[in-house]
Amino acid sequence: MAVAEREGEQERNSIKERARLRLRECDVGDKFSSLPLPKASVLLPLMVRAGKLHLLLTVRSMQLRRSPGEVCFPGGKSEAIDKDEIDTALREAKEEVGLQPENVEVVCRLVPGIDKMNHLVTPVVGFIEDTFQAIPNPGEVSHVFVVPLEYFVKPLNYKTLPYKTSSGYSSRMHCFTYDDDEHKMSFKIWGLTAHFALFLALVIFGKRPTFEVDYDLDNLISSSENNFMNLYASLYERKKSNL
Repeated sequence: MAVAEREGEQERNSIKERARLRLRECDVGDKFSSLPLPKASVLLPLMVRAGKLHLLLTVRSMQLRRSPGEVCFPGGKSEAIDKDEIDTALREAKEEVGLQPENVEVVCRLVPGIDKMNHLVTPVVGFIEDTFQAIPNPGEVSHVFVVPLEYFVKPLNYKTLPYKTSSGYSSRMHCFTYDDDEHKMSFKIWGLTAHFALFLALVIFGKRPTFEVDYDLDNLISSSENNFMNLYASLYERKKSNL
């Protein structure tokens, strides 16, 4: 191996190791798995390119009934064959973009979110090789692209939208627009996908973003868990009042 190649490999490994250490501190494991909501998982695939962490995202096929054309992570609903949230995320990533489970180094599970259909959505973070060539399943995915992770704390094109869930919980919706040179396209990243990408960037970089967030950045983990439990409680209260 040439010197430059070896140095590149060392740099990639040290970037990954720093990220791993931060992510493991935030691993929630199966802490929220027993909540009585239907389950779903997404894979947040990280790679190192040109000395920087990047995140792989997909665009949902226009043929899909739900949220066609929206940017999301590989993922979907839990099935009976899945042992846990990690299994779900890896199975869905294989089905959607041809990513083999053995080529993902799973690092952790982060605090879940609740989607529009009231699924408990668990983000599973894993490293993949920067040489990965996606094979999109055309029935599910129209594009696959990567974004520097730092974009989610220092975006060039960002806006926030006030947001209220169906259960009455108020929060803010982050909306990033990313101009991708490789595809000569702009991608709008918002909703739960933006929420997970932003949280991942906050965990790994440990620095303040250039915009306001609903977290206590000095106590990121506990405040994210509190935010989630408040959201879950508002949903639970609404269910009770509908009985």
